[in-house]
Amino acid sequence: MSQKVLVLNQDYSALTICSMPKAFLLVYLNKAELIAESSTARLHSISQSFPFPSVIRLNRYVYFPYKGVVLTRQNIFKRDGNRCQYCGSSDHLTLDHVMPKSRQGRTSWDNLTTACKYCNSKKGDKTPEEAGMHLNRQPFKPSFVMFLRNFSGILDNQWMPFVGAKHEKIQ
Repeated sequence: MSQKVLVLNQDYSALTICSMPKAFLLVYLNKAELIAESSTARLHSISQSFPFPSVIRLNRYVYFPYKGVVLTRQNIFKRDGNRCQYCGSSDHLTLDHVMPKSRQGRTSWDNLTTACKYCNSKKGDKTPEEAGMHLNRQPFKPSFVMFLRNFSGILDNQWMPFVGAKHEKIQ
């Protein structure tokens, strides 16, 4: 029951990811329609069998003014693959401001990167160039669909027509 389901708006645009029980309830109450079902499991009652949803579409359009990814520590780590962007380590991770806050560096997607404690203290309040360190990948702000597709860690093959093929952002 821990399976996740892609929820589409009425216009087939990706809206969010929800739990399988919530998705099943939306379909059962006729608030959404089943677009794609899981081929691995079914939900059984005493007299009926229902497919596990994989993709559902809401019957009514939901106006969602802000479809962006929230800037959080965990989302930065996900974007960077839980690896230090200087040395590649996955131990003792912290957040690093590429342009230090002491030099008016902002707390934003484009200025925050994942760094291990060692690299973060080595860099200190210098820029990577001044510290003689190289970023493996420049920080960037992922789009909502890119985050669902590349960084959520949950991707069913049946979602591909709605979130597109996986492409790594190369800088």
